Amino acid sequence: MCLFQFTARRLISQAHCGLKASSSKKQKFCLEMARPSSNMADFREVFAKAKHIAIITGAGVSAESGVPTFRGAGGFWRKWQAQELATPGAFARNPSRVWEFYHYRRELMLSKHPNPAHIAIAECEKRLSKQGRSVVVITQNIDELHRKAGTKHLLEIHGSLFKTRCTSCGNVAANYKSPICPALAGKGAPDPDTDDAAIPVEDLPQCEEDGCNGLLRPHVVWFGEALDPGVLTAVEKELDICDLCLVVGTSSVVYPAAMFAPQVSARGVPVAEFNMEPTPATNRFRFHFPGPCGTTLPPALARHETEIIS
Repeated sequence: MCLFQFTARRLISQAHCGLKASSSKKQKFCLEMARPSSNMADFREVFAKAKHIAIITGAGVSAESGVPTFRGAGGFWRKWQAQELATPGAFARNPSRVWEFYHYRRELMLSKHPNPAHIAIAECEKRLSKQGRSVVVITQNIDELHRKAGTKHLLEIHGSLFKTRCTSCGNVAANYKSPICPALAGKGAPDPDTDDAAIPVEDLPQCEEDGCNGLLRPHVVWFGEALDPGVLTAVEKELDICDLCLVVGTSSVVYPAAMFAPQVSARGVPVAEFNMEPTPATNRFRFHFPGPCGTTLPPALARHETEIIS
């Protein structure tokens, strides 16, 4: 069964909570879930006992590093929004324009650095691994800032800006070239008055596998495409064993990732949300900490006094 179906069934079951007659114990549980706590001391007690921590991150954690989200008002590159360019159809119609967009984003990311939230997560993973505890980061971001910060156990459900996939042979490869090909040098300016470069297909990034030379595309999940089933299987395994889940800088509206944390909460595992403001999923969680992730997350993941480090 795919994760989407598996998760949806759990959420449908959970959705009946509070809508039908139930035991007083269940009613109490629902009421408690409707009022997430912002008590950091209580969260820290839960954190100190957790053995397998899953951290789900979204665009909000990278926004504090100056990474544009391309969502909402002002989220344009030239005169297009991301959802107009990040589609298989857009790439088929105008691969040059789409590659300009992704070249701009790649070059921009080379100048960005992890912020305190990224670093706190990476340092927490490293520290807890010495105690026989685990941390996995499940990210919707494609910017690799978690990897840059030092995170090792990372599941990138939407792919990476710094990987390519051949449209002919399907080969996936890491690619950190700057520029990714000579024809894109100096291209990709976001100004709405900038004309398309109209680069011929044969001059766009090409596959370097022997005898292929197929057109490369960014190895990211575009609108209208399914997530990698192998990655989703790995995510499901991590969510099934975690005993604490953090949701960091995500709007909880992009599916199927928006269902990951509610799925965990539905089986009674504590979930803590760190976000600028409440989201549609907030009332399903035990904790909610408003404010910039770079401010709220470091003290939450700092070494607890009960930790024993050999």
